[in-house]
Amino acid sequence: MKKFLHEGICPIRDILSRLGDKWSLLVLISLSANGIMRFNDIHKSIGDISQRMLSVTLRSLEADGLVDRKIYPEVPPRVEYCLTKSGEKLMPHLDNLTGWAIENMQDIVKSRKKQENKKSGIAN
Repeated sequence: MKKFLHEGICPIRDILSRLGDKWSLLVLISLSANGIMRFNDIHKSIGDISQRMLSVTLRSLEADGLVDRKIYPEVPPRVEYCLTKSGEKLMPHLDNLTGWAIENMQDIVKSRKKQENKKSGIAN
């Protein structure tokens, strides 16, 4: 039996916890689809993320080496974000995951509804 015990730094837990948060995946997908983007453009492309959460998410992705931030010395300063080479190498895997999610969403919703009905005693 393979075990997945946490001993020290676990790359699986570490990476999945970052990518599995509510916003990181959407930010990466948006940058992949649109290329170089400014902060407000990323914000508009996602819609329901707060500016503060977008800022925190971008900083985290930058710290992980998945997103690059370029600041231009202009007044006002212009800041652009893009995927790094590492971020680009990650995208085919995320594209597969998002494709699977889109493909299977209807079945997942039906299954969830069926489970909710079981819990509440509603017959199918």
